[in-house]
Amino acid sequence: MTGSTATREVATGIDADRRTIRVASVPASHVYVHHLAPVHDAEDEPRIERLDDPDPDDPARPAGAKWWPPTMLEPAWVRANPGFDLMHLQFGFDARTPAQLEQLVEALRETGRPLVYTVHDLRNPHHETRDAHDAQLDVLIPAADALVTLTPGAAAEIRRRWGVEARVLPHPHVVDLETMRRASARPPRGPGDPFRIGVHVKSLRASMNPLPVVRALSEIVRDLPGAVLQVNGHTDVLRPGERHDRPLAELLERQAAAGLLELHVHDFLDDAALWAYLSSLDVSVLPYRFGTHSGWLEACRDLGTAVIAPDCGYYREQGPVFEYRNRDDDFDPESLRSAVLAAYAAGSPAPASIAERIAERDAVARAHAQLYGELVR
Repeated sequence: MTGSTATREVATGIDADRRTIRVASVPASHVYVHHLAPVHDAEDEPRIERLDDPDPDDPARPAGAKWWPPTMLEPAWVRANPGFDLMHLQFGFDARTPAQLEQLVEALRETGRPLVYTVHDLRNPHHETRDAHDAQLDVLIPAADALVTLTPGAAAEIRRRWGVEARVLPHPHVVDLETMRRASARPPRGPGDPFRIGVHVKSLRASMNPLPVVRALSEIVRDLPGAVLQVNGHTDVLRPGERHDRPLAELLERQAAAGLLELHVHDFLDDAALWAYLSSLDVSVLPYRFGTHSGWLEACRDLGTAVIAPDCGYYREQGPVFEYRNRDDDFDPESLRSAVLAAYAAGSPAPASIAERIAERDAVARAHAQLYGELVR
């Protein structure tokens, strides 16, 4: 989910006389933030305007697709830009030290702007250990004027660890509505079509350990009539270079040569190619050994692709999944077998109801507008 090419469906019925709240969203260009705007505008709530991401090379101009590193997190930018009412932090603070985040909080308080923080990750999927992210959360969560998270389980963990409450608002749809409409119109899989099980190793985040998962899947799929294991990975991981993962690449090449899987190596997929890829699968297996929530899971729901998810994090609370055990170094291949067999027996799910996803998005947008209105008087 790149965010930068996501379709922005435009709300209707905006009244020019309504109160406007200007939000510095970090980042503004992510698809999650785009879909915090309603499809059908709630005219009884404040109108929400989100600032464009500043260009890191020239903070005076909007960034377009380029937003990293996020200039809005600079205390000097906060003090120099009076044209927003509150800051809503989503992602992008990975490289900030706790001291730098404290300076950001100080600048917001000094200028009278509230901080809202949506806790997407209680463990950073890019970090091998949790220490650095925990230290960042120890600044942000107590300092926030309001917290949002995506699932009741995450809210309970926040309450247990920091003694504060987070509002639970579900993740809105990820795939644009027109692509969802096309997905809902495609014919179901026929009796002669393969049952396609996908694993995407992407650029191999720290949270991913695909080797044991792929080994187990190749054995499981071999026993399922009509099933195909498809593994996709990025060129930087599966071809020689700085980020090359030689053991993984060699395993995949051996298994592909033996006919145990289909291997697809490619560069980063844009949104259209990513949605086409996910739509081609019957089930997507998430090879995560730690994590919290998943936008990938939401995209699969939008497109009618089943998800096999680990029991770490709160994936099961986001939506229907087939679950297997995979927590840090505790991977259970038999639980993965059970999940694959259950998904195989169930067949491909229907894509998420577009009407329900629109209603959910509108409700999430309204809840955000109400929250902002409570904080900005």
